[in-house]
Amino acid sequence: MISSQLYTPRLILSPVGWQDLEDVVSLKTDSQAFGHMLGGVRTRLKAEMEMAEDTTYWGCHRIGMYVVRENIRSGCSRFLGITGIHHRQDDRGYALRFSLWPWAQGRGYAREAAYAVLMEAHARGYERIVAISKEDNIPSRRVLGGIGMVVEEVFMRYGNKMLMYVSTNDNRS
Repeated sequence: MISSQLYTPRLILSPVGWQDLEDVVSLKTDSQAFGHMLGGVRTRLKAEMEMAEDTTYWGCHRIGMYVVRENIRSGCSRFLGITGIHHRQDDRGYALRFSLWPWAQGRGYAREAAYAVLMEAHARGYERIVAISKEDNIPSRRVLGGIGMVVEEVFMRYGNKMLMYVSTNDNRS
């Protein structure tokens, strides 16, 4: 049986749940943390609605969004952000998403967390995972390239040039 919680040398990734609401709302309503995400900064109500969607998604698919925390042996670990897999509404497939607090960026946490989720998704039988990034979002593009995803498509969305990265199980063997 595959566990829902994921561990890396520095991180613990747990399925997002209502106990994480305040941390997730704080992240999603912060312009520095969530300004580059598709859909932009959320209101509290929108973040709460997404929490309901995320918990339902986990119930249906047994994978979804994770909260990312430091793996500190003392048991007191800081909330760093979120990452996970969701089916895109534009039918491009299952997508990897991530967002960390600005103070947690530049330390390799996003790459470590995103890679753990990507490998878990492939292990659970998700053959093809995509990720979308604005062309000018260099930090996200570095993470996606750093975990082995490759650009498959370039398209325009709301006046922004977007890059679609892809990872397949074929690339992993």
